[in-house]
Amino acid sequence: MDLVKKLVAEFIGTFTLVLVGCGTAMLVGCDAASGGGYVLTAFAFGLVIVGMAYCVGNISGCHINPAVSLGCLISGRMEVKEFFLYFASQVLGAICGAACLKLIFVLGNVTDMTGGLGSNGLAGVNGSPLAGLIVEILLTFIFVLVILGVTDPAFKHGSFGGVVIGFSLVMVHILGIGLTGTSVNPARSIGPALFAGGDALASLWVFIVGPFAGAALAALCYKFMAKKD
Repeated sequence: MDLVKKLVAEFIGTFTLVLVGCGTAMLVGCDAASGGGYVLTAFAFGLVIVGMAYCVGNISGCHINPAVSLGCLISGRMEVKEFFLYFASQVLGAICGAACLKLIFVLGNVTDMTGGLGSNGLAGVNGSPLAGLIVEILLTFIFVLVILGVTDPAFKHGSFGGVVIGFSLVMVHILGIGLTGTSVNPARSIGPALFAGGDALASLWVFIVGPFAGAALAALCYKFMAKKD
């Protein structure tokens, strides 16, 4: 029963992340001409993490991101079976979040300023999959490294962990939005891409492989740094 509660929490968290984060991007746009859209979108994603961390964090750990779950798996903080169940719940939550956005914007006849449900893309790196892959690996590495450090049970960081993690997501978004739209989260990319189709679906592999690779590197790096001699 506890595992079911965790999966429900992960579904709700990822659903909210896509609904609010991608929804904000759709409304304000993320082109270079409107830098305010960058900041609003970055904070939308970050503030969801802050809110969910204090809402479902005590239930599931508030991963709401398969890359974070992979980092926890490699770090020995969760089991293989639990990882795959988390992954499934997160992707399902993202798909439902994207579906709700599609429904709202169609019924309300609202213009999607991103043109693709806030999906990730390679336009900012001139269509280069390699450049996009490097961006996603590096940004996810930074983000997951922060999470592993803040949530390390061997250290006491007080009750501000959720705020630190949320603002770390804001940080990587501010750089990454103009390059790839910032994924650092395979589930967040899968949901919108399934409805956007086209280029978003064609480049989706970058936003799955990149975050997973970055998370794995972060977990290995943190294990090395935190290991006691």
